[in-house]
Order: sequence, then C-alpha cells, then structure tokens
Amino acid sequence: MDDNYYLVLAGGVGAAKFIEGLANVIDPALLKIIINTGDDIELYGLQICPDIDIITYTLAGIVDKERGWGFQDESFNCLKSLKQFYDFKWFNLGDKDLATHIYRTDLFKKGFSKAEITMKIAEKMGITSHLIPMTNESVQTIITTDSEEMHFEEFFIRYNCRPRILDIKFQGIDKAKPVKGVLDYIKHAERVLICPSNPVVSIGTILTIPGIRKTLKNIKQKVIAISPIIEGATVKGPADKMMKHLGLEVSCVGVAHYYRDIISHFIIDNKDCALKPIIKEMDINTYCFDTLMVSKEKKKEIAKFTINLEI
Repeated sequence: MDDNYYLVLAGGVGAAKFIEGLANVIDPALLKIIINTGDDIELYGLQICPDIDIITYTLAGIVDKERGWGFQDESFNCLKSLKQFYDFKWFNLGDKDLATHIYRTDLFKKGFSKAEITMKIAEKMGITSHLIPMTNESVQTIITTDSEEMHFEEFFIRYNCRPRILDIKFQGIDKAKPVKGVLDYIKHAERVLICPSNPVVSIGTILTIPGIRKTLKNIKQKVIAISPIIEGATVKGPADKMMKHLGLEVSCVGVAHYYRDIISHFIIDNKDCALKPIIKEMDINTYCFDTLMVSKEKKKEIAKFTINLEI
C-alpha cells in the first residue's frame, strides 16, 4: 500500500476538511489532489486561485478554521489601502494571503505554468502532497442571473448566492487540457476519491476537462464519492441552487445521479440512510456514515472509513 497513492478530486471548504482528515490518517505524500480552478479570478492585477489556496493553506496547517479560507491570525492593512484606489469592496484578501498572490502572479509573468506554480508554492509551505490544478489554461465559472452575468466568486461572495440562476458556463473550457500526467494518475491510482464538494461547480468543472470523465468511467470500480448534501440541504455554498438549475433532485440521490457514470461507491450521511436503496438501484454500492466534519476527529473518521472500504 505504501507504494500506491490516492487520487483526489477537490474544490472548496468541504474538500479541504476531508483532505485534512486524509492527511492525518495516511502519509500526505500519498495524495495526488486535482483541484478545481474554475473559481480562479484576477483582482487588483493579481492571479487568485481560491480552491488551490484553501487546500494549500489547510495542508500547511495555517488556514483560518473559522472562515475556512485565508490565513489564521490575518491582518488586512493592504486591503484597506487598496480600497482607496479601487471601487471594489466585496472580495477580502489578507496581508499574508496577498503575498501568495503576488508570488503566483510574478511566476506567471516569468512564464511558469499554473501546475508548476502550484507545486512551488506547496513546496515552500512544506506540503508533500502533489497538488495539481485541473488545467493550466484559464477557465472561469460564469453565472448568468436575472440581472447580469457575473463570475462565480462575485455570485458567491458579493451576492451570497441569492440571485436566481439562469445559466452556468465554464468560460475557456473549449481550450482547456488536463495537466500532463493527470489521466495516467487517474488510471493507476489505488482508488479515486471525490470530495464532498459542490458537484456542479467544484467537481463538475474538473469533469469537463477533456479526457477526465472518460478516464474515470473506465476505472469506476475504484471511484468513491462522498455526498455534500445532507437531508436535502448543503452544508455550505450554493450546490442546492445549482443542482436545481440542472434539474437534479437536491438530495444525495441527485448527487448520485450526477456521478452515476463515474462512480461505483457512494458515501451518504447517516441521516439519509433511508435513501440508500434508491441509490443502490443505480448499481452504486452505497454506505451510510456520519459525514458532517465538525471536528478534527470527525474528519479523520470519514477519511479512515473511505480509504478502508472494500472495493
């Protein structure tokens, strides 16, 4: 087992919590983590990769646990000064966080790829896991609402996911390619773990990268997903609104429908165990567990359960 590795598909705070659990029950060096970059955005002239940074800071042990993103013990002096020059107040970046974005932007200007930059930042923060952006190309999740078209981050942070969704598109996806080696990583992984992330705009973006969904279909017998929906509600974020937009039932059953062509194993919360027979009818092995990761111990428990499943 020590010579094998686990391939993880991840995006957002739910993924970071699960990955923290994994990193505490197995050697973090055994993790290859493909991370959603559809939330990436340029602000103040800086390249910002929210999902990559949440997972990076979590593995480095420096994430703000209350907010779920950014650095702990953060200050916001630079942001206060920036607001004198920019009429832009909805995206908060702390001083330590800004250092990451400045370094990333500098490396982009020097010609490094997103994958290379992500590895450099991880190494400098002492992370041994292999963090991989879903693509080196620019992909942005754009939400069309009743009033306007906006970046996902604006929909999520500025408008708190309130506007009605008319359309979701992944701008730039037509030019995107998987990072070199990713398809082989998927093929040869001990098992593939899909985090309890938004299935539409965290995992769904990754699945739209050419070759990834097809490769997962070919090895679906070793793919395990965890539902981010408990009792018909999201733990955090707009997954419910986005599932409704796609015509999916807002439940673990709806998530199973979305993943049914790429998974053979699905973990749902104990509170949804009555729905287990419905999911099993999709030819998906279904397991009930306490999936709400409210403490470090709970994160470790779901991680242990996932990696110890017989597949």
